[in-house]
Amino acid sequence: MASEKFEAPELQKFIAALRPDADHLDDLWRRPEPQLLPIPATVRGFRIRIDLQRTKPPVWRRVEVPGDILLPRLHEVIQAAMGWTDSHLHRFRTSNDRNAPEFLTQFDLDEGDEGMLEDDVRLDQVIAGEGDRLWYDYDFGDDWKHLLRVEKVLDAPPPAPVCVGGKLACPPEDCGGVWGYAELADWVRSDYDDALRPEMFDSTAEGRAWLPDGWHPDVFDIDETNELIASVTAEPIPVVEELGSLFELARNRGARGLRDALAHPSASGATDVSADDAADLTEPFRALLDILGDGAALTGAGYLKPAAVEQIAHRIGITEWWIGKANREDLTWPVWELRATARALGLVSVRKGRIAPTRAIAARRGDPQAILRHITGRLPLGTTPAERHAGWMALVVAANETPAELWESRISELLFELGWRDREDPYRAPSPDSPTLDALNLLTGAMRVNRRPKSLNTAVAAIARTVIRA
Repeated sequence: MASEKFEAPELQKFIAALRPDADHLDDLWRRPEPQLLPIPATVRGFRIRIDLQRTKPPVWRRVEVPGDILLPRLHEVIQAAMGWTDSHLHRFRTSNDRNAPEFLTQFDLDEGDEGMLEDDVRLDQVIAGEGDRLWYDYDFGDDWKHLLRVEKVLDAPPPAPVCVGGKLACPPEDCGGVWGYAELADWVRSDYDDALRPEMFDSTAEGRAWLPDGWHPDVFDIDETNELIASVTAEPIPVVEELGSLFELARNRGARGLRDALAHPSASGATDVSADDAADLTEPFRALLDILGDGAALTGAGYLKPAAVEQIAHRIGITEWWIGKANREDLTWPVWELRATARALGLVSVRKGRIAPTRAIAARRGDPQAILRHITGRLPLGTTPAERHAGWMALVVAANETPAELWESRISELLFELGWRDREDPYRAPSPDSPTLDALNLLTGAMRVNRRPKSLNTAVAAIARTVIRA
C-alpha cells in the first residue's frame, strides 16, 4: 500500500491539529494560587490540632494561636511545638490535591518560582471555622507532612501562641522520613535491642550517639515545648537600623539563631556600667594613653619605641605571660593589637611619625567613663561588609552574656546563618575575627591574664546592649 509523503509544513499542521492549544495546556498544568478570605473585622483565636501524617501511633500537638498570626510566624510555632529545628525548607498548602494551591517562601522566589508569598498572609485569611484545614510540609527530602485542623474557634485570641496538648516525641531530624522514624522508635522502645538496630548504624554505640540526647519516642514535655514556643515568638528588642537589616536577612534565609539571640532576655537587660567597672574595662587603653602622654615619636619603621612597648606590656600585665622581652612592637603582638584597636576606636592618631591622643580624648583621658562612652559610640568597627557583619554578631553574642570562651564559635554560627562561608571551604562557618571582637576582648581584660578571656563580663554585655539599642 502506497503511503503519502508529508512535507514539513503539512506535518506541522497535522500535529498542531492533534494537540490541544499550547496556552490551554499551560493553564492545565499551572498551579493555582491560594484563595484568601477577607480579613475579619474582629480577631479571634483558633485551637488547632497538628498531626504528623503517616506516623503510627500519631505524633500530634494541640496549639492555640491568634487569628491574625502571619504564616511565617505560624511556621515558627509549628517548628517549636513539634520539636523540629528549622533546618530545612517548608511550605503551606491549602488542600491535599495533586496540584494544590501553595504559598511560597522567600527562598522559592529567589529560585525563580512565581506565586503568592506567605509573608503577609494571616491565618484567618486561610481558615475560618471548625473543621477547616491547612497543610504544612517540612524537609522535602524526608517529606514530613502535617495536617492542621481547626478544632475550635475561640472568641478571643490567646495573648501568645501556646501548646495545650500533644503526644509522642518529634522524630529526629534527617532520620529518613516516616519509615526511618518507625525503625528508630521500635529500636529505642526495645531498649536498643541490637537485632532491631536500624541498618543506618554500624553499631549500637554509633546509633545511640547519633540520637538527640535523651530522645525517646513516647516522651513529650509540654512545659519544654511552651518554652520553645515563647522563645521563637518573642519580639526581638528594638535595634539600630543596620543590625535590623541583618536580622531581616537572617529571617528571609529561614535562620532562627539571630532572631533567638535578639529575643533572649539577657539582650534586653541593663546597659548601665558603674564607675569601678568603667575603670577596669578601660585600663589597657588608659595605660596606653598615660604612657604616650601628649604624644611620642615612632621608630623609622612606624612602631612604638622599645621603652614604650616595655612600659605598656608591664602596665597591663602582658609580661606575666608573654615569652620574650616584650620590648619590640613588631614582635609583641598584644601591644601592637592594643595600639591598632585604640587607633580604630579614635583614641589615638598617627601623624608625621608621632602617635598622640586624639583631640576628642586628650582632655578626657583621666575619665574612665568618658573614655568608655567614646568607645561605645565607635562600635562596631570596620568598613567592609565582612567586618561590619562580624562586628555586629560579636556584639549580639556579648549582649547575651555568652561566656567569652564561647564567643568565637557562636559568632561563626551566626555569620554562617547570614550566608558567610570559610574562604577555602564553602561548607564551613567563617572566621569570627573582626576589629570589634578585638576591642571586646581588650575590654574583658584578655591582655592582662592570657591570650583569651575565660570568664563572663556583665559590664561588657551592658556595653554591647547599649550599642545594639543605640
